[in-house]
Amino acid sequence: MFDFEKSIFENSRGKTLLCAHRGVSGADVPCNTMAAFKAAVMSGADMIELDITKSIDGEYFVFHPGMEPAHLRKKKFISAMKSEKVKKLRFVNQDDCVTDFGINTLEEVFDYLRGKCYINVDKYWTDIPGITRCIRKCGVEKQVVVKSAIKDKYIKEILECAPDLMFMPIVRSRDDITEKLIEKGINCIGAEVLFEKEDEPVASQEYIEKMHAGGMVVFANAIVYNKNAVLAAGHSDDSAFVVSPDYGWGWLIDRGFDIIQTDFCPLFKNYIRDRAE
Repeated sequence: MFDFEKSIFENSRGKTLLCAHRGVSGADVPCNTMAAFKAAVMSGADMIELDITKSIDGEYFVFHPGMEPAHLRKKKFISAMKSEKVKKLRFVNQDDCVTDFGINTLEEVFDYLRGKCYINVDKYWTDIPGITRCIRKCGVEKQVVVKSAIKDKYIKEILECAPDLMFMPIVRSRDDITEKLIEKGINCIGAEVLFEKEDEPVASQEYIEKMHAGGMVVFANAIVYNKNAVLAAGHSDDSAFVVSPDYGWGWLIDRGFDIIQTDFCPLFKNYIRDRAE
């Protein structure tokens, strides 16, 4: 349990925080479900990443938009459905069999996760004012880390309704934005960095040390959602198994990343424990 009165930078000192990508899923438990989030909490996840979409009548659901054909066997997107219909849908599992797991509202998930861990909100940029209202309604402001790519429209909306929320820009290769966001008055607590090669600026120890000197954290991705989308120069969950845990996960830890997103939180936790022994 974290002291959410402290900064995420303070809570990350001396350890690597693990972010469970869409919870912990597998077998019959689909990602982005309450069961996956409960599994992540039971696995000791420090942070849980979740995706948000909105029904046509304005209710927020935890689901990755565009994945309806793969996860629900539906061609119609949730954004084109009424909430009453969405609540009747059921996920399919990894064998494409229908499960008993439905799609939870964002409020339901926030209510469950309140006080348990940090919450990494993806797809925040799709409705910054509305999602911010939901965050405040559920009282999880001190746990939630919101993120987005950088566009003038997004920065304007954050300044108008959420300058106090913990924010991370998503940057690729080079970070030219975090200092500017802080100067504007946004509570920028670090950056989620993407890099295809080890020698890119955002992957350097010099950059990470500079961020630490400013009290900020650096978030890297061990996940692989598409083999053609390289997120961390090949240091990933996949390479932890195919090459070695030291190459896949150890490299990211040794480079100094504060938060690492993974699809294998329990195994990654065990690896960190074994390294310390």
